Amino acid sequence: MSKPPLSVVVTRRLPEEVQSRMSELFNVTLREDDSPMSREELQAAMQTADVLVTTLTDRIDAPLIASAGSQLKLIANYGAGFDHIEVEEAHERGIMVSNTPGVVTEDTADMTMALILAVRRRIPEGLAVMQSSPEDWAGWSPNALLGGRIAGRKLGILGMGRIGQAVARRAKAFGMEVHYHNRRRLHPAIEEEHGATYWESLDQMVARMDVLSINCPHTPATFHLMNARRLKLMKEDAVIVNTSRGEVIDQAALARALKSGAIAGAGLDVYEGGASEFEELRTLENVVLLPHMGSATHEARVEMGQKVMLNIMTLDHGNRPPDLVIPSML
Repeated sequence: MSKPPLSVVVTRRLPEEVQSRMSELFNVTLREDDSPMSREELQAAMQTADVLVTTLTDRIDAPLIASAGSQLKLIANYGAGFDHIEVEEAHERGIMVSNTPGVVTEDTADMTMALILAVRRRIPEGLAVMQSSPEDWAGWSPNALLGGRIAGRKLGILGMGRIGQAVARRAKAFGMEVHYHNRRRLHPAIEEEHGATYWESLDQMVARMDVLSINCPHTPATFHLMNARRLKLMKEDAVIVNTSRGEVIDQAALARALKSGAIAGAGLDVYEGGASEFEELRTLENVVLLPHMGSATHEARVEMGQKVMLNIMTLDHGNRPPDLVIPSML
């Protein structure tokens, strides 16, 4: 007798192609609207599902995991980041956690370069002028909206993993000098490929860069890695860009530095806390804010779904999911 299909609950509305294929493969409960599940809905799902498909808006903490039913085998995260899931608690209770690494690399690196260009060349300010009343633009002027060239500038990459290296490839093509700080130094051949200079001291690298790109994950070790002290080390004409996780930067300290002119600008696609937490940043002209668009391409979101389904199917066949997250990765 064949075993029944896995019971899968999806916490957010996913691309239609992904949902259709999931419906064919599993006994799936889909989210009809695009709102996040409440805590009560998450708890109910974890008490009945074999697999819970989560997104970064779902805070799966220790109490929720403790309340899960014995049938819950896998938390299959739709996304590469997993700092919103208590992985160690899940591991201790025999619940596996998987993610979708790799598929967002190129899109996130594209967005990083877009933010660097947007901040250095003041693109949003120019766009605002052209979208306002016609009389607000007096025509071309030699001194209007002067930005900064990026060719020849020093780019410091904090976190030289898949995405950091993809950013390095793009920056090199734009004529930037590539520097990086990483938990471990890369192989010399990789450094040579990217023309990248390694800095063992983050403080020393930060103090010398024209642009700093945050591309490391959020872990206990990287929380507020860019704190008030390190932000003060940056040059006054430097800019910082973050497409990774908001918690890596002390956001309150960043706002103070931007307001005081201690650093020239910032481009942010991720934030620490909710909307109220970055309200102050909205008022600053030297900041470009995006609504977490790093992986927002149709291709990436479909490929993320394919990764989720592969992890679930591998589990269903009695094997270890290929994208398993283990506590040692934290």
